Amino acid sequence: MAETFVQSTDDVVRFLKDQHNLIKDMFDEVFSATSDEARRKAFTELRQLLAVHETAEEMVVHPRVRNEVDGGDIIVDARLKEEHDAKEHLSALEAMDIGSKEFLDELTLFKGSVIDHAEREETEEFNKLQRELDPDDLGRMAKAVVAAQAIAPTRPHPGVESAKANFAVGPFASMLDRARDLITAALR
Repeated sequence: MAETFVQSTDDVVRFLKDQHNLIKDMFDEVFSATSDEARRKAFTELRQLLAVHETAEEMVVHPRVRNEVDGGDIIVDARLKEEHDAKEHLSALEAMDIGSKEFLDELTLFKGSVIDHAEREETEEFNKLQRELDPDDLGRMAKAVVAAQAIAPTRPHPGVESAKANFAVGPFASMLDRARDLITAALR
């Protein structure tokens, strides 16, 4: 699996913003790949990071925003809808021929929606959490995000967007995803 963790783990906001930047760079790697195999490898790493990143936000960040930020329910519900749509789009991308123009066209659309989603998270969730929580809380949340990512599924699972669903289904999906990833890699 691709390295999903960034250097800063003492502040959840900085950690997740750094991952957003890493995700943008990883999109560029998929687009600039010079062969189908290189594109497949870059896309797999991107897919894995997106899956664990979103799962951790759903398990750790969104519940805290609901409780700590004015209008948190409305903000989180909108982000969860976007995450559901992104998981469906990512699942569709997985099924496409990675060397096709259709894949690249769909990936371009997907990149735009992911970047828009990340910007809304940063503005509507992360910055507000940073104002509401003390540095110790932000540090504890970063550690919780790292732990959640370590056990998160590595593939998109549309319909599993709540913290409760992730805690109930996530460990089983993660085990299956990671086994599938190992088998797929061994067959290449």
